[in-house]
Amino acid sequence: MTLADIAAAPWGTSLARVFAFAWGCIWGSFVNVVVYRVPRELSVVRPGSHCPSCGAPVRAVDNVPVVSWLLLGGRARCCGGRISPRYPVIELLGGLLALAIFESVVRGLPAGASLASGGSVFLADFALAMALVAAAFIDAEHMLVPDAITIGGTIFGIATPALRGLSWLDVVVGASVGFVGIWLPFIVAYKALRGRHGMGLGDAKLVMLAGAWFGWRGAVFALFAGALQATLAALVLVLVRGKIDEPESVLRQREELERAAAGGDDEARRLLVEDPLGAPPAPGLMSARMPFGPFLCCAIIEWMLAGRWIEERWGLGP
Repeated sequence: MTLADIAAAPWGTSLARVFAFAWGCIWGSFVNVVVYRVPRELSVVRPGSHCPSCGAPVRAVDNVPVVSWLLLGGRARCCGGRISPRYPVIELLGGLLALAIFESVVRGLPAGASLASGGSVFLADFALAMALVAAAFIDAEHMLVPDAITIGGTIFGIATPALRGLSWLDVVVGASVGFVGIWLPFIVAYKALRGRHGMGLGDAKLVMLAGAWFGWRGAVFALFAGALQATLAALVLVLVRGKIDEPESVLRQREELERAAAGGDDEARRLLVEDPLGAPPAPGLMSARMPFGPFLCCAIIEWMLAGRWIEERWGLGP
């Protein structure tokens, strides 16, 4: 069976859209688990879903993506505790991204492509999109991009270039350009000139991931489109709030380390010195810190969905 057979079948495309959206929402629910547990170094498998307020297990009927949160009014049935709107937002993002991948990537494949081929492309791109959503929300809250996502995603990208019409050389060069293009000027050279990192190593690994999936063009687009969107977001924050604050979790972690260091904890003292986030930023907007990962993740997804159009529109194709 080919993708053309699915499209020609009565309601074939509509059913595929419904399936893609539902599939995305379900996995968006799992991404919520990743976003909450990975930064806290907890297992994403055990225990099962439980109330963030009282710890009671969540019943299956209360764990339906998006719908359960709406029916419960954003409150836990067990204790009435508030459930963050982040949960339905990520679930809905999963559904919308799955639908977008089906529409822009899978339906853009040749009509004669087999169902297995289309399914492989969909699953690979969807896995990347969900990993990037998790990385974006984790970095926004903790200024941390897990290696499990960046390194694991890079390895998977290098192992599957044929799914995107690329060669092994394309993705290896892309990953190298992505990493070195951040690491050398923004980490090594910037620190030598100004005594601090201009970007985090996690950001370099994200651009490396972009190159591993989409070649050097994808890496370059991720860097520049991400920087543009981050700049616009920073301008909006300054106009609205007059300043750019670090995430609250970063402030809390630094305070905990300072208390531990004051109590004689040598490891805490070491982290305060070696961790780029160990010391508060210097006064002034030019020294303000904000997570860059969410904007890189957004740019990578944009290239995934519209890279082919961008290459054709601007003559960037091979």
